[in-house]
Amino acid sequence: MRPPSLTTRRVAAVSVSLVLAAGAAACGPEDNDAKSSGGDSTPHKGGTLTVLNSNPQQDFDPARLYTSGGGNVPSLVFRTLTTRNRENGAAGAEVVPDLATDTGRPNKDATVWTYTLKAGLKYEDGTAITSADIKYGIERSFAPELSGGAPYLRDWLVGAADYQGPYKDKKGLAAIETPDARTIVFHLNKPEGEFPYLATQTQFTPVPKAKDTGTKYEEHPVSSGPYKVVTNENDGEHLVLERNTYWSTSTDAERKAYPDRIDVKSGLDSSVINQRLSASQGADTAAVTTDTNLGPAELAKVTGDKELAARVGTGHFGYTNYIAFNPTVKPFDNVKVRQAISYAIDRSSVVNAAGGSALAESATTFLPNQKSFGYEPYDLFPAGATGNAAKAKELLKEAGHPNGLTVTLTHSNAKDFETSPEIATAIQDALKKAGITVKLQGLEDNNYSDTIHSVKTEPGFFLAHWGADWPSGGPFLAPIFDGRQIVRDGANFNTGLLNDKSVNDEIDAINKLTDLDAAAKRWGALDKKIGEQALTVPLFHPVYKRLYGKDIKNVVISDWTGVLDISQVAVK
Repeated sequence: MRPPSLTTRRVAAVSVSLVLAAGAAACGPEDNDAKSSGGDSTPHKGGTLTVLNSNPQQDFDPARLYTSGGGNVPSLVFRTLTTRNRENGAAGAEVVPDLATDTGRPNKDATVWTYTLKAGLKYEDGTAITSADIKYGIERSFAPELSGGAPYLRDWLVGAADYQGPYKDKKGLAAIETPDARTIVFHLNKPEGEFPYLATQTQFTPVPKAKDTGTKYEEHPVSSGPYKVVTNENDGEHLVLERNTYWSTSTDAERKAYPDRIDVKSGLDSSVINQRLSASQGADTAAVTTDTNLGPAELAKVTGDKELAARVGTGHFGYTNYIAFNPTVKPFDNVKVRQAISYAIDRSSVVNAAGGSALAESATTFLPNQKSFGYEPYDLFPAGATGNAAKAKELLKEAGHPNGLTVTLTHSNAKDFETSPEIATAIQDALKKAGITVKLQGLEDNNYSDTIHSVKTEPGFFLAHWGADWPSGGPFLAPIFDGRQIVRDGANFNTGLLNDKSVNDEIDAINKLTDLDAAAKRWGALDKKIGEQALTVPLFHPVYKRLYGKDIKNVVISDWTGVLDISQVAVK
């Protein structure tokens, strides 16, 4: 998932520059207590919150958005059946009810999920929100002209694989039933114990059919949340949100909605954003960013300034940067070569190349080190902090390369501190100590993404990363290691081309569990089992450091998103 702006996992994984990408630590954010520049720190209603972003909030239609937990700005306008818990740290990785009275009621094998809507839910025009509106909102997300959202529903819902949306097929999806105005029932192809997580995606936003304007709906979507859209210029480059007077705290325990107005200005250079937040003058005293991190040089400056350091929020999101191997390409078809590289890695130098320990934490597991993912500590190829060159040489000899070998590492030329030249060079230097000569192949970002995500062109040795659609091991491990998700003629994310029946079967077995704590333990054990095959070398988890203005109060950063939650922010 793309971290900084928290767009989609696939986009993030594909294009990544979400340096974003989110985060890393088993513990919660360090600097996310409510703060202000002095005086009364109690949050109050009123004022204007300014959001300074690099990336425009494009495609502001719930059908087209691909966000984690409903997104940040989108979740101010779009409510869904469930949502993320708006709490600091690990508590924020939980799924909680939103429009629904609970997180869903499954049948015995989790193939049928039933939800009941809260009473008194209203749109911005005062009309009632019904279960039929949610069904219609989901159905329109299948329309080709509104594509871009999470792909799960097409796979999970019975009979949905070839559905083309309500504009072409007015019969709708029989897999979604609405027996009355407050009840909605989903029929799935297979057991999915994590359906409550999926129900946080914006595709579960209610859309009144009579107000649907197709591709123009993004210009003024009908709000079910605390704010409505009053301005949308240049495809999300400038958004202005004002209060939805029909929204009520009695039906929404999650969003605080303190500001009267929210002004989102995008298309800004990241350095300009950080300069404005640092200076914190005029309207920028009440400003935040939802997609721009502090870089290494900026962080060094901020750390030396006590006042600025007090205005930095630290967050962690389920995201891992790693080396990927294609075992169909020599010499990576030999597991001992893959193991040798695993031992040779100098994670200290990699972390430094990623911006230092304040912005990256070393990783030896593929799963992020957070409880919700099922994190189980392991280090199958212990390299220490600086690499184990002797063990690597020993394994190379066993693999038939007593004099070492030469390999090519493919990376992106994007300056993202994740898959970029700095990281590649650190790996090159470490492997040289083990007798492995690494030639670097840098590709422009789009070419890089296309190359590594095609089975036909995937290199043998390259840098990659992955972020979760929700905080669980399922959307983290399955796309990368489930053999049934290998895509031969499209974007493929199973980089190791692993198709292991025992792994596939365990994924199915865990998906049947509705006890998410029990499922998490199984995901952790599966992570270790897969790790034994040395198809990846986990390198580090990013840490997000973001400035906010002097007048910002009530800073909440959950382990679900790793970034400041603007639904909680106050400016007075």
